[in-house]
Amino acid sequence: MKPATRKSAAPRAKTARAAAPKRQPATSGARTAARARAAGARTDPEVESFLRELVHPMKAEVAALRRIVLGVSPTIREGIKWNSPSFRTSEFFATLHLRARDGQPHVWLILHTGAKGRPGAKSAPRIDDPSGILEWLAKDRCLLSFADRRELRARRAALEHIVRQWIRAI
Repeated sequence: MKPATRKSAAPRAKTARAAAPKRQPATSGARTAARARAAGARTDPEVESFLRELVHPMKAEVAALRRIVLGVSPTIREGIKWNSPSFRTSEFFATLHLRARDGQPHVWLILHTGAKGRPGAKSAPRIDDPSGILEWLAKDRCLLSFADRRELRARRAALEHIVRQWIRAI
């Protein structure tokens, strides 16, 4: 009589296995954004992610304003600062204001000289504003407000002119 052979409960390994494709390790959004900035990218993956998840009644206008500001100069870069998309050359100079003001939907761009005023700054930068769209909030900060896409389109040239001047002045 033949001795009983015992079958293993574990499944057998297949002999002809296809090699699994290698996966790249996931990187954090901060590292991806840092790499993009180091490579000189004008847009920032962190801002793109922020805007994808943004719930705002004027999301299309926010995106249009972002494109306009980035298009003013090839030296402009973006990032998230003060929990909003912000723009910089060597330092941050503008931030989108995404909170409601007086309950009215608007898109605002705040031009500033950074988190702290410039040391030794006695007066506001000299900005030519023939269209009258600037609202000065302080000597180092002003606001550009757009009620809708039509107004943003109509004031685009004035906005671009003001942003160019602001960058030169600071």
